[in-house]
Amino acid sequence: MKRWEGKTAIVTGAGSGIGEAVALALIRHNVNVIGLDVGDFHVLRNETESNRLKLVKADVSSKKDLEDAFGFAEERGGVDILVNSAGVVDYKRIIDSDVETFQRLLNINVLGMSWCTKLAVESMRKRNVEGHVININSVLGHEIPWRPLSESDGSNGLNLYPACKHACVAMTHTVRRELATMDEPKIRITSISPGLVKTNIAKHASEVAKILEELPALLPEDVADAVIYALGTRPQVQITELTIQRTGEA
Repeated sequence: MKRWEGKTAIVTGAGSGIGEAVALALIRHNVNVIGLDVGDFHVLRNETESNRLKLVKADVSSKKDLEDAFGFAEERGGVDILVNSAGVVDYKRIIDSDVETFQRLLNINVLGMSWCTKLAVESMRKRNVEGHVININSVLGHEIPWRPLSESDGSNGLNLYPACKHACVAMTHTVRRELATMDEPKIRITSISPGLVKTNIAKHASEVAKILEELPALLPEDVADAVIYALGTRPQVQITELTIQRTGEA
């Protein structure tokens, strides 16, 4: 991680959960962090005195918000690391859902991640520097559970979330192959697919949140450790796909 000291990372979804844990881990390794989130930055506000952290309120589904955030990063030398960890889930079944829910999931989980990836790679290529994009995906991007967590109406599905994560895994590896065609490629991209993680992603669905609380799960810090591991490998080594799950998770 020594070579990343003093470099700049953008972390989306930095206000809580995995994004927050990743931002804190990067700061501990002397990486400058620009944290993006649409909500409040509860824990990270205590880190602002370190001068290694800038907090930007931004909606990853907004093209203008993202262009403003990446413009802010360019004023500080450009983006060297991007960690896409912003995401939302809905527990209604697809057949009981509505187009607004579909659009929200796709806009945040897929289009937001894709647009951030495009802007970050653009910054790295323009400066001809080593860069790394890390996309926080999910085991649901590789398989679809047979049964929902709950049988209650409104909480008995995963909606487009698995479809979004399948799309994000495919997008990540598509970009990896695009980057591989470049002369002397300096930019790496990694898909990290965790299993269950104890975050507040289900806070809007109390029944599901209660069920998840009872299940064995990773901590956000475990995913942050995976991010640091992927970043810390030699430039000639690319962790293309890393799946991590809590011991005992089916």
